[in-house]
Amino acid sequence: MAAAEAADTQLMLGVGLIEKDTNGEVLWVWCYPSTTATLRNLLLRKCCLMDENKLLHPFVFGQYRRTWFYITTVEVPDSSVLKKVTHFSIVLTAKDFNPEKYAAFTRILCRMYLKHGSPVKMMESYIAVLTKGICQSEENGSFLSKDFDARKAYLAGSIKDIVSQFGMETVILHTALMLKKRIVVYHPKIEAVQEFTRTLPALVWHRQDWTILHSYVHLNADELEALQMCTGYVAGFVDLEVSNRPDLYDVFVNLADSEITIAPLAKEAMTMGKLHKEIGQLIVQSAEDPEKSDSQVIQDIALKTREIFTNLAPFSEVSDDGEKRVLNLEALKQKRFPPATENFLYHLAAAEQMLKI
Repeated sequence: MAAAEAADTQLMLGVGLIEKDTNGEVLWVWCYPSTTATLRNLLLRKCCLMDENKLLHPFVFGQYRRTWFYITTVEVPDSSVLKKVTHFSIVLTAKDFNPEKYAAFTRILCRMYLKHGSPVKMMESYIAVLTKGICQSEENGSFLSKDFDARKAYLAGSIKDIVSQFGMETVILHTALMLKKRIVVYHPKIEAVQEFTRTLPALVWHRQDWTILHSYVHLNADELEALQMCTGYVAGFVDLEVSNRPDLYDVFVNLADSEITIAPLAKEAMTMGKLHKEIGQLIVQSAEDPEKSDSQVIQDIALKTREIFTNLAPFSEVSDDGEKRVLNLEALKQKRFPPATENFLYHLAAAEQMLKI
């Protein structure tokens, strides 16, 4: 048990504090342990305090080069001991995706800072969670790391909401994820972008891979370079300028206008056929069933996905080195599937690294 708790607690990487003072200056005030200049600049960019006259975003999260960041921002009330500060952000970096867990913990740290006006108490709580997975305080609330299961975080979004917005077109998103394509999502509101993007990896539940999620990306050279090093991803942007960057996506989702566009270069791999229609109908039917919860819809889609892999199995064989299964293209062609189905199974095998080199 202790080992499991230790494994869970070692997920946090650091904690930081950003303040906006009464002169409107935004400063990186404190962090524990140290951080790099690159990461510090990124987090200053992500926290909403740098934006002129912009709305306050109470909580944002995202990923940069396999480090997750979680930022809670609050306005300082007049009653606080912090007299020269108007707003501040608490930043947590971690190895795992779990927005609910880190939102809960950063809220507690915010309350501590408002009350004491010094990072010392925050550091004590951070170390307590890092080493024991728990921090308790009478007035600021308690936090227990193991209350926040990773699987719960994976299931927190709503597939039903996505299907009610996009209907049969949801199958485009499913196909893109199955083929490990690059999906870019745009909406002017970061909250909408985060809610939508965090849910998409659940469409390929068999992988349970949220490392593909980059829910808050700026059109910044360093961030885009990091993003483009990934094979497939789901990336969220609040700047419409991203629509003029076809080098960044295979599928573009304009969430504000409920439009999905397939980039010209991805059209061949993303050709839709009878199989896609079947998958699309299943997704819509399942999501529209009022008796079914979101997790049951995810289960239905996962079963259909397993069926697709079962279809692929007869055309795979053990590779020459006996290391893995590879696609026997001749066997696939002999089956005479409809062209779109054969094309999809071929590209799926490529995504799963089943092609002979």
